[in-house]
Amino acid sequence: MTTLVPADAPAPLTPSLLYLDGVTVSFDGFRALNELSLQIAPGEMRAIIGPNGAGKTTMMDVITGKTRPDTGEVLFDRGVDLTRLDEAAIANLGIGRKFQKPTVFESHTVEDNILLALKGDRRARAVLTARTSDQETRRLDEILEIAGLTAQRHRLAGLLSHGQKQWLEIGMLLAQDPKLLLVDEPVAGMTDAETEATAALLKRISAADHSVVVVEHDMAFVRALGVKVTCLHEGSVLAEGAIDTVSENPRVIEVYLGR
Repeated sequence: MTTLVPADAPAPLTPSLLYLDGVTVSFDGFRALNELSLQIAPGEMRAIIGPNGAGKTTMMDVITGKTRPDTGEVLFDRGVDLTRLDEAAIANLGIGRKFQKPTVFESHTVEDNILLALKGDRRARAVLTARTSDQETRRLDEILEIAGLTAQRHRLAGLLSHGQKQWLEIGMLLAQDPKLLLVDEPVAGMTDAETEATAALLKRISAADHSVVVVEHDMAFVRALGVKVTCLHEGSVLAEGAIDTVSENPRVIEVYLGR
């Protein structure tokens, strides 16, 4: 006998922080995601790799509510159905997204940028003229330390290097205390020293019990992260595991690494 599940039935519980199962997204007949399944544990950092067009950006769009899947489950924090929520509601649940190009308030100091993200009232005048509480000051100091920007706190954001602007934007996301960070190609355009520092930064964030999903093409950087790797191809998981296992997979070599 077939049991019908009501459309408004609660989503099933899952121990994963993020749970995607059978997610398909089509654009004009092209399948950007093809029954994609992926699980991220609480406090886990995962690297996502794959060729252009593999579905990496579409996957993040689905998680953040920018794109609705045709089919499949997208669950967060023990069963919250993300497919029923808009982008603002999903952000309020604790999902932060860092795009490739940094977006900071260049005419304000590093400290003020963090405060703008930290305070509930997002009007710049209200935030920057309000008295900062002791708790906010402690949190500000903590974020600056994690982001490696303590020495830059009074410097205008527009004067920072490219890498420092990336770290500042990550710090601004941290100010919102997300449970999950989605970070898109964080080391593109960075120097070797900045790339190394960014790997250390993401490790500190993960160690502080934030889950992190990093989409990246720089394989040396992915190796430096030392985390589980998922390779996407044609909208599905092609290979998954340790970096050495994935990078030695013949299909990954064929479609992505090309050696």
